[in-house]
This record gives sequence, C-alpha cells and structure tokens, in this order.
Amino acid sequence: MYTALKLGALPWPIVFAAIISLLFLRLCGSRDLHEANVAHTMMTAGSMVAGGLAFTIPGILILGLGEVSIWQMLLVALAGTLLGLGATMVFRRRFVDDEPLEYPIGEAAAQTLIGADAGGKTAAAVFVPMGLAAIYAWIRDRMAKLPGVFFMNGQVPGVAFGLYNSPMMIAVGFLMGAVPMLVWFVGALLGDFGLVVGGSAAGWWDIATGQGIKSSLGMGLMIGGGLAVVVKVFIQRARKGSGSTGTDGSALTNFAAGIANPKVARLTVIVLTAVSFALCLALNLGLVPSLVIIVMVWVTSVMAIICVGHTGIDPMEVFGLIVMLLAAAVSEVPTMLMFFIAAIIAVSCGLVGDVMNDFHAGHVLGTSPKNQYIAQFAGAIIGAVVAALTMYLLMQAYGADAFGVGKTFIATQASTVALLVSGIPNVPAFVIGLVAGLGLYFLKIPTVMLGLGVYLPFLMSLAAGLGGLIRLIFDLIIKKRSPEDKAKANTTMVLISSGILGGESICGVIIAFLAIAGL
Repeated sequence: MYTALKLGALPWPIVFAAIISLLFLRLCGSRDLHEANVAHTMMTAGSMVAGGLAFTIPGILILGLGEVSIWQMLLVALAGTLLGLGATMVFRRRFVDDEPLEYPIGEAAAQTLIGADAGGKTAAAVFVPMGLAAIYAWIRDRMAKLPGVFFMNGQVPGVAFGLYNSPMMIAVGFLMGAVPMLVWFVGALLGDFGLVVGGSAAGWWDIATGQGIKSSLGMGLMIGGGLAVVVKVFIQRARKGSGSTGTDGSALTNFAAGIANPKVARLTVIVLTAVSFALCLALNLGLVPSLVIIVMVWVTSVMAIICVGHTGIDPMEVFGLIVMLLAAAVSEVPTMLMFFIAAIIAVSCGLVGDVMNDFHAGHVLGTSPKNQYIAQFAGAIIGAVVAALTMYLLMQAYGADAFGVGKTFIATQASTVALLVSGIPNVPAFVIGLVAGLGLYFLKIPTVMLGLGVYLPFLMSLAAGLGGLIRLIFDLIIKKRSPEDKAKANTTMVLISSGILGGESICGVIIAFLAIAGL
C-alpha cells in the first residue's frame, strides 16, 4: 500500500515474498519448496488487494469529495476480493493447466525458489538493507534530520527540480531495469523541460497551461499503454485461432482442479458472487451499477489473466476505469461511488492477475492446487482487512492534503482516475497521448513508463533514473561473467533492492501508526 501510494507504481511482490517465505520456513526447520510456494501465495494475495485500493480510492481525497470511512473501505476491499477469489476458481485450470500462458513473473518466482541460496548470505542480502533503509527513513521522516528532496530550488519555473530523497525510489529504478528507466527519464525531460519550460519559453502557452498539457499527455500515454496490452494479447490469440477467452462452458465444467468436491467449488463461487453483490448494495451503489460490476468482473478478469500471462503487466486501474465509466453511462452514479466501482474491479483484477502467477509457480514446482487455494483464500481475506485498515490509517495520519501530484503520496493511478472523473485539463493532449500510447506500444516502446515520466514530478523521475543508471552500470560489470555468476549476482542485487524497498515502506507504515496513536 505504502509503495503504491508513494511511488505511483507497484512492482510485483511475488519474488520478494517467495524469498521471505523460504527464509522464514528455513528458520522453522522446513526446506520444502512446496511449503514456501504455498506461503508466498498467501502473502502476495493481499498485496494486490492493497494495490487496487491505492490505485483508486485516494482520488476521492484528491477531488475533495469527503472522507472515506473504515467500513466503506472494508466493504470495497472485500467485494473486490471475493469476486477475485471466485474468478480464480473458475479460470485457474483453463489458463494454468489446459491452456498455459507464459506468466513471466510467476516463472521468475518459481526459478528463484529453485535456485535460492541455502546459506545465510541470502537472508543477509534481504534483511541488512531492509534494516538500513528503515533506519534511514526513520531519520528522514520521524526525526526530520534529512531533507525530503536534495538540491531543491526554484530556478526552473514550473518544474519540481531536485533529487527525491528516497532509497526506495532508487531501488524501484534498479528493479525495473535500465531501458525502461531510460524511457521514463526521456518522458520526464519531454514533460517538464519540453512542454512546461520549452513551451512557455517559446510563448506557446503559460506555465500553468503547460502543466495541464503535461499531466493530460502523461495520463493519455499511461491509459493508452494499458489498453494496448489488452489489444495486443487478444490479437495474438485471434491469430492463433484460439477464439475462446475462457468464458465458455468447458471452463465452467472443468474449473477448480485439485479441489476434492467440484460441487462444493461451484457452490462456493455462487456464494462469493452473491455476497459481493450484497456488499455492493451495502455501499449504496444501486441495483444497476452492482449488476454491471458482477457481469463485467468476469470479462475484466479474463483480460487481466491474459495480460499478466503474456506480458507480466496487469493494468488493473484501466479495467476499473472501463467498468466505472460503463456503470456511469447506464445509471446515475454519485461521484464518490464511481471510485468505489473502479476500486472493486481493480482489487478483483489485481488479485486474479497476481494469484495466477502464484498458481503458475505451483504448476512448475508441482505444488498442490488445493493447498494454494486455501492459502489464497486466507491471504486474500486477511489482506483485504489489513489493506483497508492500512489505507484508512494512512489517510488519518497524513491527512487528505497528502495525496496527489507533488504531495507526500503521489498516488499516480488514483490521480488519473480523479482527472477522468473531474475533467481532463487538456483534452487534445490526452487524446494525443492515448493514440500515441496505443501506437508506440506496438513499436515495443514501454509507453506506460514514458507516460509515468511525463506525468510525475521531475524530482521523482530523477531518483528512479538514478536507480536505472546503477542497473546499467551493474549489467556492464557482470556482462563478461559466466551465466551462473551472472544469475547469482543478479539475484543478490534483486534481493538487496527488494530489502531497501521493503524497509522504507515498513518504516513509513510504522510512522503512520505512531501518528495515529499520538506518539
């Protein structure tokens, strides 16, 4: 939750969770990879529920629509979670066993578990940087002994110039890789120094107008890139002559492999759907919008599975936007409730996409699907409660003014949803970005990263770009090493980066709890 809000992105947690699971199980005397696989299935199930909330709900605060109660947050999280659990039961066998997809993230998790070092070096690579990052964040945020931004000044009008003081941001840049971060940084140069500074200096528009064009273009690029992922995978499947997207009768008669009683599984899906529908009504969404959610969640879940399976990307907030706009088109929906609709779909699609990665890892390792189902249910439902509580506590601790571009929590995706709901600052720039995002993706340019660079403040892009530069230098250093040494060095650096990311995030949540407690 903290990472998604703070960085405007959410790296897949599955590899980090797999390593943590393996390490703690070894401390308990277990060396069983199946137990580790089941454990990380439980851990990651809740993380994408948190992502679904973080990518949507803060938009309510950004637009100043009022506070969201803990009960509303909990109902939204549970409604999306239960729908995601039902969709996973229906589609797991089809898209993991019968018609397996690539699932690059799930494959990475499986191979990480297989190749993990059995000694203490692996634990040290995670926990030492985690502790150091937590201490650094404590000194910076709690003790206020370090600035939030280095080299901040007003010498560049209209541009938040400086270096964001966040080891976590640098770690994310390293994890994402040199090429994506280069594209991100090019987007930052285009947005801030091209549109805002260059456009105003040339007399084309004033600084405020340039900033509106920049945010609209960046938002269009991100949404266009997300839509392009969906379009591409469906074109690929059509060319293969598949024709089916997993919603036919065979999927419904063969789901829930590994569960002893298929009748019980079918009844479970019906109950989950019914309870989710009741939760939607409890949120005062109305009959028609609630029915739209129940129907469209099956379509968007298949889209999320295919996107994750082929590309490793889950544009869950885009799916939430689609259903939100559809519900608003067929029924009168109050503005705040539109965010609830988007959040329910985002939570569901995030959960389905993430857990399919876990099931693929289980398929590679030969782990029992039944055990993973149990872990998924436990982790997702507990995660929904924890995610809702965490979101609420962060809002209470930091206040409504802490969310949005240039604030403590950038909340990029939620800002995008808010802009679409409230009105796009510059519609022509948004349309250009949308079309460009679709086109550039098919030219193999990571348009979502380009859009992030255009949209986010330059100081954040500079920190992420520094992480990408470190990754480039690292890749050049190990270039001539043997494949085994390369793999070992890369795994170590991934663990270090994950530890840094986790340490700063954990510290941020602890500070929020202390603020709520008045300490």
